[in-house]
Amino acid sequence: MNPRHSIPTRRSSMHVAVLGTGTMGAGVARSLLRAGIEVTAWNRHRERAEPLAADGATVTGTAAEAVSGADVVLTVLFDEEAVAETAREFLGAMRDGAVWMQSATVGVAGLERLADLANRHGVTFVDAPMVGTKKPAEEGMLVVLVAGDPLVIRGLAPVLDAIGSKTVDAGERPGAASALKLACNAWVASLTAATAQSIQLCRALGVDPELFLSAIDGGPSNTPYAQLKGGMMLAGDYTTSFAVDGLEKDLTLMLDAASGVDVSTALLEPLREVFAQASAAGHGGDDIAAVITALGDSAH
Repeated sequence: MNPRHSIPTRRSSMHVAVLGTGTMGAGVARSLLRAGIEVTAWNRHRERAEPLAADGATVTGTAAEAVSGADVVLTVLFDEEAVAETAREFLGAMRDGAVWMQSATVGVAGLERLADLANRHGVTFVDAPMVGTKKPAEEGMLVVLVAGDPLVIRGLAPVLDAIGSKTVDAGERPGAASALKLACNAWVASLTAATAQSIQLCRALGVDPELFLSAIDGGPSNTPYAQLKGGMMLAGDYTTSFAVDGLEKDLTLMLDAASGVDVSTALLEPLREVFAQASAAGHGGDDIAAVITALGDSAH
């Protein structure tokens, strides 16, 4: 931890700047507000942040304004490029003692570059991606993966408690939490695509696909996630909790991370391809349940 910086002040008036108020960021901001934490919010398209004002947040016109006076700066943006561009605007405006809690999914190498950027500006940095989608974000039930100085992470307890159901400590090395996030999203991609494949196989073979979800329900191969996404697929409901384009981006990060280590990408490559096909078919902004459209005729 840089000696110029310290643990964020533990007080009831703790102040968090939330940068990025999309699907995840808006829910995170509201969870912080419910916990009595002061929130300033910024989004590149301000109209997406404005609804948070009704919940008690202060909406600002620039990222630099948002972080002024904040104890914690929480970035919940789409990718490394968006985070880095925004960081160049806000790093110089952070107060002494503030912590940058980086929660966008940017991969291992991307996280290391952002950590280096923070270090060059003398800013304390925590690698803190989140596992969960829109509903857990809104309910304060995310799983937060953290890596960094244990004392700094301890000081983030009010934030972590407000937004998450639990915190998983991945160690002190920046990038370790981001690596764990890639592993978690590989599981999400695999499970979603596998559910779609089984539903489409049923359809192709003349079996009611609802019977697939019924068959696994209650057994050891069942998961709540398969039931959730499978139900959306059957209904043709692709209301976004986690967008296809976001998962395709994450699969590319997984492949990039795997390229330098001894691990097979035999599953990752076709997974990225099938989500890319769904995106190309016009479902990039839809929920990842729309991957079913890349696996056969889903118009039933």
